[in-house]
Amino acid sequence: MSETGTRPALYEQIARVGSALGNGNRLGLIELLAQGPRGVVELAHAAGLQVTTTSAHLQTLRRAGLVTSDRDGTTVRYRLPGDDVLALYGQVLDVASAHLPDVDAAARRHLGPDDTEAVDRDELLRRVEAGEAVVLDVRPAVEYRAGHIPGAVSIPLDELADRMRELPADQEIVAYCRGAYCEFSHDAVRLLAADGHRASRLVDGFVEWRLAGHALATA
Repeated sequence: MSETGTRPALYEQIARVGSALGNGNRLGLIELLAQGPRGVVELAHAAGLQVTTTSAHLQTLRRAGLVTSDRDGTTVRYRLPGDDVLALYGQVLDVASAHLPDVDAAARRHLGPDDTEAVDRDELLRRVEAGEAVVLDVRPAVEYRAGHIPGAVSIPLDELADRMRELPADQEIVAYCRGAYCEFSHDAVRLLAADGHRASRLVDGFVEWRLAGHALATA
């Protein structure tokens, strides 16, 4: 029979995962790595952090088993070790959203006014299959190449204003980005609507698409 005194030591080991997740910047890095493997400099730029700060956060995540790394030439590339980590990240977001009222208030401040139409994944698939909509990926091109919704057109948000003519005028445009709290799709819909397009956004994003087990394409 095991000794009762060993239980705290066991849970301390398990708690390393929770401790690593207990930082907003580290959660943001997990969301970025859910889009595809990245080097530390790329991650720092995408996250708006210093390279040294990003590296320290990645080491914390790696010690907790939440990221892994490999060498690509002279670059160390970080990645999520499995879909179970992505699922854990999704559960953290779901639990926080369900039980912390402050999350909803912070999301409204981050995403801006609720002035854009949203469709769920089933409705998106229906509209695409019916030829009623074009899917627009507004994430950076490197994320699109790592994995995207099949058939999606890639126009990063910072290029959208100059590339509107590449989109059909006679079909609805459904934009998506990284996840449920990614502002890119909201901003894209506002730009598209101001230019006269019929536009909506996926209610969540690429992370939730992956978690639902939908097909992915790479380019």
